[in-house]
Amino acid sequence: MDAITLTLLCTAAFAAGFVDAIVGGGGLIQTPSALVLLPQYPVSTVIGSLKIPAFSGTAFAARQYLRRVKMNWRILGLMCITAFTAAFLGSMLLSVVSNRFMKPVIFVILILVAVYTYAKKDFGQHTQRNHSPKAMLWYSLLISSVIGFYDGFIGPGAGSFLVLAFISILGFDFLHASANAKMVNLSTNFGSIVFFLVKGSILWTVTIPMAISNAVGGMVGARLALSKGNRFIRIFFLLVVTATLLRFGYDVFFRKA
Repeated sequence: MDAITLTLLCTAAFAAGFVDAIVGGGGLIQTPSALVLLPQYPVSTVIGSLKIPAFSGTAFAARQYLRRVKMNWRILGLMCITAFTAAFLGSMLLSVVSNRFMKPVIFVILILVAVYTYAKKDFGQHTQRNHSPKAMLWYSLLISSVIGFYDGFIGPGAGSFLVLAFISILGFDFLHASANAKMVNLSTNFGSIVFFLVKGSILWTVTIPMAISNAVGGMVGARLALSKGNRFIRIFFLLVVTATLLRFGYDVFFRKA
């Protein structure tokens, strides 16, 4: 792989970690960028390789939350196991679907997730649902199963969907929703990583430098979020995502697979 392509991939990974630490949705930058820059590889191989950079960035954020937030480890542990299994199965399905089918599907999903990301600027300011322990358990397993499978199969936006589910369905506040979502998201990423490791489909020369770049971007983004807030970052995010989606759309509709 040439140095320019690797540099662009690492730049995308840095931007993804940077944005994800502040507003979420980093996969909207990382996934289409990698699919455009690595057209010679199967979609499943590219997405599988991106799980390691995603894991590194999420792990950094989760570490920060674990220092500040008390977790319900009984429910969270079951959610993580379920999410791991669901993501593994989602990745298994991804590996047998052809590029010709997957690229348009991913393109449409990326647009929908992008619209969701900007429409849902604030949540977790209210809503307090009091479920019975049994209902809480079933809702938790449903959330981790559905979003876990989605993350293993497609990926982008899964972290934001988890936060939304923790808030709107389980009644968590923003801080606890974000903290728990990061832990479940780690499990979904790990489930996909295990599958693609067994399959031997990880592009190590790509994923290691991207993982480092993603983690560094996360550190920078977290610090900037504390000092400047989200408004500037959302504008930056919109510009980058729009550019990558336009380029990916060209790749889907005007280039031969």
